Amino acid sequence: MAQATYIQPNIEEWLKKFKFSTTINVRFCETDMSGHVNNTSYFIYFEQARTEYLQNLGIFDHNLTVVTADMWCHYHSEAFFGEELIAAARVARLGNSSADIEYAIVSKKENRLVATGSGTIVLVDKETKKSTRVPENIREAIKKFEGL
Repeated sequence: MAQATYIQPNIEEWLKKFKFSTTINVRFCETDMSGHVNNTSYFIYFEQARTEYLQNLGIFDHNLTVVTADMWCHYHSEAFFGEELIAAARVARLGNSSADIEYAIVSKKENRLVATGSGTIVLVDKETKKSTRVPENIREAIKKFEGL
């Protein structure tokens, strides 16, 4: 499998860039007939990591929400029911009203890379339902947290 273009310069160095993570306990309903985590479940794990990351930065303390513009997932190894995973998220690029988010999912017990992903979110004003600029205090919090 070719390396995803967002993983730079290599997987080891890329993984070191993540400063936020959360624990995922794989539920039975997230697995398929083969006994491993269904491919669609990884997008739920990405969402959980992203939501907790943004909560940690205080983005939901405003009258704002985010919508996902696009999302990719690359599968590296299997995960199974009962397995404990670490889901990490980071802002890789911060635009005027959008951000590129990268994700990594690792098996906690085996420290094995399970999945990686990338996608763009857009900040939306809850009242107008239109994209809006990232408030300066949130922009600064993200830059400080990520070292951008």
